[in-house]
Amino acid sequence: MISIDTLLKYDRPGPRYTSYPTAPVWDEAFGPERFKAKIIETNSGKDLPPLSLYFHIPFCFSLCFYCGCHSIITKNRGHAGEYTSYLKREMENISPYINKDRKVIQLHWGGGSPDFLSPSEMEVLYGCIADNFTIAKDAELGVELDPRETTLDHLKALKGLGFNRISMGVQDFDPAVQKAVNRIQPEDITRRLVTWCRELGFYSVNTDLIYGLPYQTVESFKKTSDTVIDINPDRIAMFNYAHVPWMKKHQKMMKEDTLPHGREKLEILKMAIEKFTEAGYVYIGMDHFAKPQDELYIAQKQKTLYRNFQGYTTKAGCDLYGFGITSISMVGNCYAQNQKALKDYYSAVDAGMIASYRGYELNHDDLLRRHIITRLMCDFELTKSDVEERYGITFDHYFGKELKRLELFTDDGLLILHPEKIEITDSGRILIRNIAMAFDVYLEAPGRKMKFSRTI
Repeated sequence: MISIDTLLKYDRPGPRYTSYPTAPVWDEAFGPERFKAKIIETNSGKDLPPLSLYFHIPFCFSLCFYCGCHSIITKNRGHAGEYTSYLKREMENISPYINKDRKVIQLHWGGGSPDFLSPSEMEVLYGCIADNFTIAKDAELGVELDPRETTLDHLKALKGLGFNRISMGVQDFDPAVQKAVNRIQPEDITRRLVTWCRELGFYSVNTDLIYGLPYQTVESFKKTSDTVIDINPDRIAMFNYAHVPWMKKHQKMMKEDTLPHGREKLEILKMAIEKFTEAGYVYIGMDHFAKPQDELYIAQKQKTLYRNFQGYTTKAGCDLYGFGITSISMVGNCYAQNQKALKDYYSAVDAGMIASYRGYELNHDDLLRRHIITRLMCDFELTKSDVEERYGITFDHYFGKELKRLELFTDDGLLILHPEKIEITDSGRILIRNIAMAFDVYLEAPGRKMKFSRTI
């Protein structure tokens, strides 16, 4: 139970904390040679962590006006074969430095739209991955799909390759909203894809929604929520529309006065959370809902849940390698992001180079704060003695200013400051981004200008 007035009080720009420090802090001083050295360093020795691999397929057939992803709009399917050949060569440039005993326990294809690839091209890409990496038999293999473009043959190919998790974009079922965002996706197309996934035996089927889109109202989104509940996915992701027209110019195609703002937008959020939890889903936090038997919820109860660039995950402790344009790697104590432009990415791969162009190496304070932010966002509590033992600090002394900032949240019933731990209340889960910001030293650093979407 949380009041709309409380939500309004904390509705401000802030990071999503899929990383800390966040991407605006990274720079080109940490270039491909430094990343290569870090790859070599983290692949020596014993007891190395397992691997998580992400492949970015940037192509889409049409532009969704709300999109904040790095995508390339084209109807030329010929791009897929060329791009896949470069993914293969990028893997060949990196895999010699990676210890062959390290197993891939998580593999994800995102986009863009991975179903821009034909079924046979998907098989070729997976074959290249298997040639360069050792994929564990029980690995989590996930892919993002567009119900408008995915065929039964796509799904059969994915199932045959061992993929077990399907995520599909829905965003909103209301025709007026779909027209305004340039994504016409009738309900029956989504239901058809879910049915195919169930019949083929995929382990988990997930749907993505967005609140804050043009013409959305509490009543219209209630109908969408009811339809999603009836479809009965295993997980639901409900993202806050990130309105960043200074970064994504195409978002200006949506008229500003059609977007729900302030109280109206937060009423939509509150209604949907209540709808999904009343239907039996557990609110994991941020934008994620899962059924009680889902491994996300089990991991959260066992305090093994983690966050990376794909959101909440049960695969903590992996080194993450990203392939394709704009992909992000998280290896050891560093981040590295690939080239954003296709021509620059192709040039780097042609030269046999690591395809990254910027990154960041975390210092001791960064690692400490990343641990705190991650645990708060995953466990919704933090035991001070655990942090003290791990990082060799006295918590209350080291974080005196931060604890003072958190007192504001205690006054609104969003967290409880115990002598031995920080505990986020159920209401505080909705505002966890704001709470995490109390530990971010870069938000007010002199000379840094960082712009983010609003937290809720």
